[in-house]
Amino acid sequence: MTVNAPTDPTKTRLLTELKHARPLIGCRFDPSGRYLFASAEDDAIQRFDLLTGAKTSLLGHKSWVRGMAFSPSKGTPVVSLATVQLGALGGGATTVRKPTPFTLLSGDYHGNLLWWNGAEEAPKPTRTVAAHDGWIRAVAVSTDGATAATCGNDNLVKLWSIADGRPIRTLDGHKSHVYNVAFHPGGQRLVSADLKGTIKDWDLGTGSVVRELDAKVLHKYDTGFAADIGGIRGIGFDAAGTRLVCTGITNVSNAFAGVGNPLVILFDWKDGTAKQLKPKEAFQGTGWSVGVLPSGTVIAAGGGGQGRIWFWNPDDGTNSHTLTVAANARDMALHPDGTAVALAGANGSCLLYTMTPAPAPPASPVAPAKKA
Repeated sequence: MTVNAPTDPTKTRLLTELKHARPLIGCRFDPSGRYLFASAEDDAIQRFDLLTGAKTSLLGHKSWVRGMAFSPSKGTPVVSLATVQLGALGGGATTVRKPTPFTLLSGDYHGNLLWWNGAEEAPKPTRTVAAHDGWIRAVAVSTDGATAATCGNDNLVKLWSIADGRPIRTLDGHKSHVYNVAFHPGGQRLVSADLKGTIKDWDLGTGSVVRELDAKVLHKYDTGFAADIGGIRGIGFDAAGTRLVCTGITNVSNAFAGVGNPLVILFDWKDGTAKQLKPKEAFQGTGWSVGVLPSGTVIAAGGGGQGRIWFWNPDDGTNSHTLTVAANARDMALHPDGTAVALAGANGSCLLYTMTPAPAPPASPVAPAKKA
């Protein structure tokens, strides 16, 4: 459920900074929007409770975690950031209701996929599956919450039953590391994207590739360093499933130093035509995450020496707004109510922004008129 509250990207402002002692790698909101989960270079996942301000460490992985996704309970209510006082901002909420249960799935560098009861007071792994040979790059959950998709450095995409951890199907066909996966909102298709910029569109009923989409501009083989650089670092659909977006790095001049420019590619899902969305400024770095707001505006985050949030008009491709952020952004998550965005920073900070205008200051009291 998404609350389509009115937003204005030009009014994007920082709500709070949630701090951790180690650099962060990824971040995701739970289905209700109450919790923000952030993975870090200490192999742990941090859960920030936005209602109470509590921070809880989820311990169980023995290597870095990048992929995180959730299977919600039916009818999960969304905690709107527009109406709830953030505990992290001070004071805590006046009324804290019992959290709705949900399952968190997280994948690590060693190829292990872990299950958690994410709303428990002190979550512990409930199941561990050796899912891939090498790093699990991403995890996604189907629209019905029943199936998980994982991908990784073994060039494979795998489907899993969330209820019991049973393997459902292996999708084999990529020729390089698979960096990202996403379920189409219609429920019948899955996209997977790799290091070389190939996006495969899979029919989930047959396990066959329907077509391939070309994002090869997000990859380069640097002959000087004899190394590949690039890959589709972020991917996502709009709510209606009419547009697919992905992001990464292009125009690479030095693979060792990662010198290049961020780029978003916007695909029309029906016909596969592509449009390149570029930052207005000559920013050096990588686009790490991308999404589509309820309004249709494309949003992406990335970093190099600094961090940025970019917004684009999807119709004409203009970079309508850019926000400089106080961290090298490694990942981005959109709040379920559609009004907020979180960034995972290399400085150990989760930066939570709202895209709603600041409330008007209270009117000054009118002094009573003096009697003549």
